[in-house]
Amino acid sequence: MKSNTISLEHGAGGEVMQALIGEIILKNFHNKSAGSIGLESLDDGSTIRLEGLNSEYELVLTTDSHVITPAFFPNTNIGRLAVAGTINDLTVMGAKPLALTCAVVVPEGFPLTEFEEIIKTMDETAAEAGVPIITGDTKTVEKTALDSIILNTAGLGITDSPVRDSGLQVGDKILVTGTIGDHGISLMAHREGFDFDTDLVSDSAPLWRLIEPLLKLRTPDGKPVITAMKDPTRGGLANALNEMAKKSGTGILIEEDWIPFKPAVSAACEMLGLDPLEVANEGKAVIGVRSGFEEEVLSILRQHPYGRDAAVIGEVTPDNKGEVILRNRFGGMRYVDIPAGDPIPRVC
Repeated sequence: MKSNTISLEHGAGGEVMQALIGEIILKNFHNKSAGSIGLESLDDGSTIRLEGLNSEYELVLTTDSHVITPAFFPNTNIGRLAVAGTINDLTVMGAKPLALTCAVVVPEGFPLTEFEEIIKTMDETAAEAGVPIITGDTKTVEKTALDSIILNTAGLGITDSPVRDSGLQVGDKILVTGTIGDHGISLMAHREGFDFDTDLVSDSAPLWRLIEPLLKLRTPDGKPVITAMKDPTRGGLANALNEMAKKSGTGILIEEDWIPFKPAVSAACEMLGLDPLEVANEGKAVIGVRSGFEEEVLSILRQHPYGRDAAVIGEVTPDNKGEVILRNRFGGMRYVDIPAGDPIPRVC
């Protein structure tokens, strides 16, 4: 790392954050695994072996801190973001969510009515996915020490067949469960007071009910139809696809015209000079699907409200290993680079 101090980019999900994790965090943690997937995998969570139970199942553990500002934004608030985000981290690892924790850090002067609304929203979101919040912690700090509320949520799940973000195989189709960039653009418009003459809102949503049926799908020879998954949060679709390609040792080719965007997101990104592929999402998943099963997967996804705009956006290739290539509507090609960081800070 070039800098001697922490910057916002160090927590923005791109290359700068990856350097921080690799050069300081991973280097100084030495006991980093309790199951088949550990910290060094840098997946959406890690697994824990059930020692002594002779079980084919593993627990999956994930944790996330939420620093979004403002705490209230179009359609919802930080409470839904926190609960949905943690449930989604378990979901994309193929784990049934069992329970959540909730830790809160609140500055003095924070309105109690807003605090209660956030807590109620967390409860409603957890109930939507059928997951209890079973323990937590509350801390307060001086108003000068913190500009808004911070939430940390951890999630515990269970699976007999973990889905890794490194599981892509040549020939797999790449799917997204819906339109890309909604959360980041709606938040930025709200935060900066931009009026795009649209009712665009955050896509924050718990995806377990959407994804659960896919985990049961098998090929005729018994292999899972789903080969890899990831939720494209910080760094957006660009970061998620690059991580999947690099870890899987494959290339990914995506078609620009196949990627679903709301017109308001496309217009806002064009006006502001943003790449919509780098904008955060909080209610979407990227899915690797064995070739020949993509239509069955799409049919299942589109039956759920959170999957109505699901689409195939590309495929896994043997070429350009570890790279993501986008083909535009004119046939031109360009690399989709790993973002240095999220173009919209404090987005989750």
